[in-house]
Amino acid sequence: MRNTLVIGVGNILLRDDGAGVHAMRELRDSQPPLESTDFIDAGTLNFMLATDIESAGNLIVFDAADFAAEPGSIRCFVNGDFDDFLFSGSRSAHEIGIADLMDFARMLDRVPNNRALIGLQPEIIDWGDWLSEAVEAAVPQAVALARGLIESWNSPARRARTHAADTYHVRA
Repeated sequence: MRNTLVIGVGNILLRDDGAGVHAMRELRDSQPPLESTDFIDAGTLNFMLATDIESAGNLIVFDAADFAAEPGSIRCFVNGDFDDFLFSGSRSAHEIGIADLMDFARMLDRVPNNRALIGLQPEIIDWGDWLSEAVEAAVPQAVALARGLIESWNSPARRARTHAADTYHVRA
């Protein structure tokens, strides 16, 4: 079983829709490297990711998410809040949603112990391969939030107990 899987979701050719992929890449390339962490550029998602999610001990998903906030705002939904957000009726504009992939994991009783969705509020969804200024400025904050989660999940004290659901709101 893998320790942590980080997935970047989005289409990098649609400006801020690719924020999740940009954030995943920045975390992947950051120093110091994160041990026992795998990274996947999931693009617009597909069912082939189900086996990766099922084998992960911890899961972080970066994605552009519209939660009616200022562009570049970040929200992090952890464990129970992750589940509530995914199954609240909000659906991804991508081929399939993370909720669909999590349903597969639930059917096999193989849900990652810790789960987080780090959503970045997009400003521009249109042709182009660069992020808006607001979202580009938010990516380092989203990466720092993910790094903090991974480090806390990997700490011996944290692994020894059950985690409460948390939601974090960050203003870029």
